[in-house]
Amino acid sequence: MPIVRIVRIVLMALKDKILKRGSRAPFFLGPKTAYLYLMWVLFYFMLAGLSYAAIHFEVEFLAKIQAKYGEYAKRRLVSWEKVFVENKDKTTQEKLKNVNLFFNLIEFKTDMTVWGATDYWATPLEFLVAGAGDCEDYSIAKYFTLIELGIPEEKLFITYVQALELNQAHMVLTYYETPDAIPLVLDNLNGEILPGNKRTDLKPIYSLNGKGLWRAKQQGLGNALGQPKDIKKWDDMTQRILGGKIGEFIR
Repeated sequence: MPIVRIVRIVLMALKDKILKRGSRAPFFLGPKTAYLYLMWVLFYFMLAGLSYAAIHFEVEFLAKIQAKYGEYAKRRLVSWEKVFVENKDKTTQEKLKNVNLFFNLIEFKTDMTVWGATDYWATPLEFLVAGAGDCEDYSIAKYFTLIELGIPEEKLFITYVQALELNQAHMVLTYYETPDAIPLVLDNLNGEILPGNKRTDLKPIYSLNGKGLWRAKQQGLGNALGQPKDIKKWDDMTQRILGGKIGEFIR
């Protein structure tokens, strides 16, 4: 399909995230006893460097989307095209704000509700066509879109956190202006982009992107956690992107 191409594939690895509720702590506060909050989270993350350069959906493709998934699925893809066009010359702060807002307008639903699976990692295309998804889908879609809009990959990180008020695992996208900065948090739970130390409702566990995996700390990135490995879940997602395939959702 002409709408996406793989630029590079950086392999990482993931084990299931199992979190326990801990005492409340500011976002990115170095864990006093991290493993009291964490039975174990080890992310095997394969992040394909997807390039949506000059993304354009052909009329025939949009017609097929409309026929199979409905008018609103088509409209979401057209709106995504406009995000790239309208934000390509914006400032970094405007890009962060507008991309965060765009994807946060999509309805939140669990993987089981949308895909009939306990943990399904949707491509940005699937997320938009389905018109619903969970925290991972928001974060991944924002990540790819911002990179294509010119935000350096080394400034963007998928970050696993514990949402303290919900007592559950959660994913957000974080932006670091410099490696030692307190990150800005792009989240679907709270639409306002805030510095990490203002998000006392979230406790970070790990931060990662296509270049590595790090332990979270109060300011800047923590220690690297070794070499990434492949994970079938992300390999499957990459193959769906390469083939332009969309999984069967049930919502």
